[in-house]
Amino acid sequence: MMESETVKFNRDCEAITVPSGTRMTIKEGTNALITQSLGDTYTLVTSNGEMIRVVGKDADAIGKEITATPADTAVATEDPEEMEEQVWDTLRTCYDPEIPVNIADLGLVYRCEVVPLEGKDYRVEIDMTLTAPACGMGDVLKAEIEQKVVELPGVKELDVQLVFEPPWDYSMIPDAAKLTLGMM
Repeated sequence: MMESETVKFNRDCEAITVPSGTRMTIKEGTNALITQSLGDTYTLVTSNGEMIRVVGKDADAIGKEITATPADTAVATEDPEEMEEQVWDTLRTCYDPEIPVNIADLGLVYRCEVVPLEGKDYRVEIDMTLTAPACGMGDVLKAEIEQKVVELPGVKELDVQLVFEPPWDYSMIPDAAKLTLGMM
């Protein structure tokens, strides 16, 4: 997380509105306030009052460096436990745009299973939920997970499912994340 910072878009940039999850183009010259910078995404409020999310590949549009992803440093492995650890590390780079805790530590990932295929290849199955079933960011978070996990060396098949049973609630947040959120 970072302190709030005012930035100006130095080029047109695709963004996602929060919480609806719709795509829009932010025009060059638009001023915005960064309210959250975690993982490789930025949550901003534009001078027009729109809350938006900008992904890491577009960080240069707000004068920030494009950061490395977990896939950039991951190595192929024949050990399913190592692969599962790489997947969890990747999930910990995905953040709800309004909550400063990653989706794994928020308890939004109900299941992460790594199934060995041939050699160093794997099928990864993930069941995840949302803090609220009607959250418009569900498909956005799911797509982010799919994009990041499939980039890991050895992931040949991936199935990410949004599930709503059991319903998520605050009791599912581990104590360490509750401390971060000021809930303890």
